[in-house]
Amino acid sequence: MRIFDSQKDDFKNFLKERRLRQFDFSDKIQQELKIIRSDVIAAGDDALTAYTERFDKVKLLPEDFLITEKEKTGSINSLTKDERKSIENTIKRVYDYHSKQRIQTWFSSDNDNGLITGQLISPLQKVGIYVPGGKASYPSSVIMNAVPAAAAGVKDIIAVTPPGGKLNDYVIAAAVLCGIGKIFKIGGPHAIFALAYGTRTIPRVDKIAGPGNIYVATAKKMVYGDVDIDMIAGPSEIAIICDDSADPELAAVDMMSQAEHDEMAVSTVISSSRSIIEKIELILPELIRSEKRKEIIEKSINSNASLVLTRSLSESIDIANELAPEHLELYIRDPFEKMFLIKNAGALFLGGNTPESLGDYVAGPSHVLPTGGTARFFSPLDTLSFLKRTSVISSGPGFLLKSAKDINFFSEAEGLSAHNESVSLRIKKIKENNE
Repeated sequence: MRIFDSQKDDFKNFLKERRLRQFDFSDKIQQELKIIRSDVIAAGDDALTAYTERFDKVKLLPEDFLITEKEKTGSINSLTKDERKSIENTIKRVYDYHSKQRIQTWFSSDNDNGLITGQLISPLQKVGIYVPGGKASYPSSVIMNAVPAAAAGVKDIIAVTPPGGKLNDYVIAAAVLCGIGKIFKIGGPHAIFALAYGTRTIPRVDKIAGPGNIYVATAKKMVYGDVDIDMIAGPSEIAIICDDSADPELAAVDMMSQAEHDEMAVSTVISSSRSIIEKIELILPELIRSEKRKEIIEKSINSNASLVLTRSLSESIDIANELAPEHLELYIRDPFEKMFLIKNAGALFLGGNTPESLGDYVAGPSHVLPTGGTARFFSPLDTLSFLKRTSVISSGPGFLLKSAKDINFFSEAEGLSAHNESVSLRIKKIKENNE
């Protein structure tokens, strides 16, 4: 684990390194995926069968892609009463939070000139949710992607998930309880291409959401523009601002909870208290020893964790804004007073009793957040992510007459004479009809 002093020269290199931290969309991977994309577009389901056998070592015919009602029922019935209640409680809490974000169609009128403007708000028609397999099962990922879409009013939500080995009952049950109608046993970049362009079995969607590995992330980047995507998510990250009131053991365990995601996860503590920094450095190795994912945590901490010593709380906040982390904990006195100084963060956790785990699972806001410093300009996945906004304009004769001179100026300046003609001809006809 690296320790930095904000006043030392190597700290500038640390900030530069963190600014550049994102997925490496290598040319080699993109060339490989161009072939897969072409195959999926050309051969559809047959390509999905071939790539599923190649990558997942599972032979599936197109009629096997869709998870059956029997399999869904089996996953639901496999839950204990308490497990089902935990999933349902979380779905309700996430839905309640995101339903408050809905925006309505609106209109504004200029009665004196006969101009009506407004905005028509409508949900996307069809959304695809990618649920990763791999090192862990993620029923929470299903909830955090699907429920904001449902809160926006999306009627057709489908899911894809890798078929490797036995399907995860928690993932399937969460999808069913979220109201996802169709779940397909297809994963990897070929699943992204199937969602983007459609096959006989997999419907084409308007937007794809959900995390994945470098191949899935690259595939999403490649289809952006043909469909919408949530974001390109890199390795997960947390920054924790501590003052001398913080409990170093709790800060250390929060670093560890982030590090267990994968070896690339980033954990950073920023503090003006040298004592806090020194205690975390001492405590963290002891905490790691008893963890189930000890090897992953150790690799993450050794490669990507940092302790940053600053000269003041104000400087700590400035550094956090520079890092623009996915998750930011304010483990300080009066966090509500200081939260307005935070300009760049995916999600903000206020106070010592608000660990990032609350946000990952049960608090309500979606845990799909911008990573790699992109919180400078991206927002979390939420209800607005699944709504379209259509501009509405209606003009009466009065506004058309009043605007004619301005339109003439712009059309002449830009060399687009037909723009002016479309107005002047209407004005001519209006005047003729009034004679």
